Amino acid sequence: TYYPITVKKHLRAQEIAMENALPCIYLVDSGGAFLPKQDEVFPDRDHFGRIFYNQARMSARGIPQLAAVMGSCTAGGAYVPAMSDEAIIVNKTGTIFLAGPPLVKAAIGQTATSEELGGAKMHTQISGVADHFAENDSEALKTIRNIIDHLPLSFKPDVEFEENHYPAEEMLGIISKNHQIPFDVHEIIARLVDGSKFEEFKSDYGKTLVTGFSRLGGISVGIVANNGVLFSETALKGAHFVEICCQRKIPMLFLQNITGFMVGIKAEEGGIAKDGAKMVQAVATANVPIITLIIGGSFGAGNYAMAGRAYQPRFLWMWPNARISVMGGDQAASVLSTIKKNQLEADGISMTEDEIDKLKEPILEKYEKEGHPYYSSARLWDDGIITPMETRTILIKAFKVVSGISHPDPSFPVFRM
Repeated sequence: TYYPITVKKHLRAQEIAMENALPCIYLVDSGGAFLPKQDEVFPDRDHFGRIFYNQARMSARGIPQLAAVMGSCTAGGAYVPAMSDEAIIVNKTGTIFLAGPPLVKAAIGQTATSEELGGAKMHTQISGVADHFAENDSEALKTIRNIIDHLPLSFKPDVEFEENHYPAEEMLGIISKNHQIPFDVHEIIARLVDGSKFEEFKSDYGKTLVTGFSRLGGISVGIVANNGVLFSETALKGAHFVEICCQRKIPMLFLQNITGFMVGIKAEEGGIAKDGAKMVQAVATANVPIITLIIGGSFGAGNYAMAGRAYQPRFLWMWPNARISVMGGDQAASVLSTIKKNQLEADGISMTEDEIDKLKEPILEKYEKEGHPYYSSARLWDDGIITPMETRTILIKAFKVVSGISHPDPSFPVFRM
C-alpha cells in the first residue's frame, strides 16, 4: 500500500533510473493508495499518478520497464504492470484488477473471485494484460533475468585500476563523532581514490576548499571538498573548477563538511554574496553528473554550493557522523535566544543566564534530532547512510552508473562580476 513516503521513495528510484538510463524492474504486491491519507498520495503532481507518467516517459525513451506481479495489484497499483513493457504474473498469488471482489459486488452487484477478476491464467490467456505466466516467485524472477539477457544494453567494460594504498578503517581515526571537530579532508581523499593519487587544482589558493582530479574505479572524477568555511576566493575557486569539469565532461564528487559562507563586514564588502552565488550557479547548471557525500556538517548556503539535495546530485549519501540543518544548533539557539532577550528588554524585562539556558535547551535538542542522519534518511533527504569503510566500493559502482550516458555541452548563466 502506498503511503506518502512510499510514493516519494518510488519516485526517487524512478528519478535515478531516468537520469542514468537504467532499466526498471517492478516486483509488485500493492493495494494501491492508503485511503486515509489520499490527500497526501493522490492529487498533486508528485503523487501516485506520477509513477505511471514516469513509466510511460521512460518506455518512450527506450528505458525497459519490467514488472513481476507477485501479489495483489489493486486500483492504481494495477497500472504498474499494465504500463510495463513486459509483465509476468505468478499463479494463485498474483492478481491484477482495478476493483477487487468487494467493490465489484457493491458497484455492479456481480459476484466474482479474485482469480476470476484478475488471476494469472485469465490475464495471460484471455485479457492479455500480462505476458508471462509463472508458477511461483522463483520462476517469475528467472523470467525477468531471461528478458534482461536479451535486452540490447550497452555497458562499458571494466577497466583495470590501482587499489587504494590505505586501509579504509583508518578514516575512523580521522573523522570524529562531533562534526565541530575539524579534520584534513586530504586524508579522506587519500583513502577513497585509486592509488591514493590526487592531482590538486589551485592547491595554494583558497585553501578552505580542496579541488582536484582523481580516479575511482578507473573513472576520472573531479573532487570538490570542504576544508573549512567558504570565503570569496574559495567560492571563485570552486566555480572555476566546476567550469573546467563541465568543459571536459568529467563527473564530480562533492565531499561536504561545511558550516557555510564567511560572514561579517569584511566578507560582505568583499562581495561574498555575489561570489558565493557564482559557485551555486555553476553547480546548479553543471552538465555532468554530480555525486555528493556528506562526511561532516552540512549547514546553510554551504549545502547549496556543495551540491546538496536541491541541486539534484545523481546520488547523495551521508556518513553516520554527519549533520544537516539550516544552521548549527548552537547558532540557532543563540540567534533565537538573542531575539527573545531583545524583545523582553524592549519591554523593560531582563533575562537571567539560567533563563537563557532554559530557552536554548529545547532548541539544541530539536536541531540535534532533526539534523541527525537517521532523521534525514527517514525522509529521503538523502539516498542512505553509508559507513566510511564501504564508501569507496559504493562510489566506484555509482560512478560506473552515472558514466553510462553522454552529456550535453556546458551552458552557464550570467555570473555577477
